[in-house]
Amino acid sequence: MAWAGRENLDAGHVSRYDKKEDAAGLAEVAVLESLGLASGSTVVDLGAGTGQFAIAVSRSCHRVVAVDVSPVMLRTLEANVAAAGADNIEIVHAGFLTYNHVGAPADFVYSRYALHHLPDFWKAVALTRIREMLRPSGVLRLSDAVYSFEPAEAQARIETWCATGGSDSTAEWSRDELEEHVRDEGSTFTWLLEPLIRRSGFEIDQAEYSDDGIFAKYVLRPA
Repeated sequence: MAWAGRENLDAGHVSRYDKKEDAAGLAEVAVLESLGLASGSTVVDLGAGTGQFAIAVSRSCHRVVAVDVSPVMLRTLEANVAAAGADNIEIVHAGFLTYNHVGAPADFVYSRYALHHLPDFWKAVALTRIREMLRPSGVLRLSDAVYSFEPAEAQARIETWCATGGSDSTAEWSRDELEEHVRDEGSTFTWLLEPLIRRSGFEIDQAEYSDDGIFAKYVLRPA
């Protein structure tokens, strides 16, 4: 819970989340379908938040396990799942380090903008645990704030990103929130995370970096 992120435990923030953040759930489902997602698949969504992705993917697979550590997020997730009538979604109160998968191994594990909450040591532990819950032919789809620039560029790159934040956190991501992310959360460099990924039992099938050097998306497969 100490690493859940202050904002994710704040009821006001959670109530505004879907207005501020579009998880591009349908586009992400299409990515998974291109990688073999089918009607019989099991998907584990780690850091499910309000359920944007979990609800979208539930229409294309057999079983979804939506996992989140924040009780506040879980209440919104439960309401959204009920409203969507998605009866193949199981909701679990846990995190990267405490979720214990039950049943057939997962075909896909999905995580978006969540792993950065952990320090690097615990990222490696979390990735190892994810590897263990995946079937040998499975896929981890990982997206996060991961910096693909050199340390000497950090001040300019981070300032450019923070300058994109607005002043009203009720309607948009504010500069204060972006600064808080950099200051208090565990986003790391791609050239540190990627060796952790490999040492945790994965091979990097695809890696995509945003032009501003702030975000990365991966398709990872058990090595």
